[in-house]
Amino acid sequence: MMNRNFNRGKKFMFFFPVAVLIAAILGYVVMYLWNSILPEVAHTGRLSYWQALGLLVLCRILFGNFNKGGHRGGGFRERAQKMRAKWDSMNEEERAKFKDEYKRRCGGWGHHRNKE
Repeated sequence: MMNRNFNRGKKFMFFFPVAVLIAAILGYVVMYLWNSILPEVAHTGRLSYWQALGLLVLCRILFGNFNKGGHRGGGFRERAQKMRAKWDSMNEEERAKFKDEYKRRCGGWGHHRNKE
């Protein structure tokens, strides 16, 4: 047990500085690209380093992992395949129950009103 905690500590001591270094480099890359391209093309303002780093964090929050697939549940394609497999494994009664619950929570799906 003691050895396991020691190994976690060693990993943290290695990966934390590496993660900070990667974030710092990415911040400078975003700042450089933004300031090199967008002010002339899209007539935007210039970014400071901290604004670029904040933009990276915002993108991470809004769009998920920077790596494809990610660590939790995979990327969009993998999640869609899992959902399709789950749907295919349901019987008709389970599908009807799912549709009813979806309509209750989300107001229906694929429901198009006919205009008269």
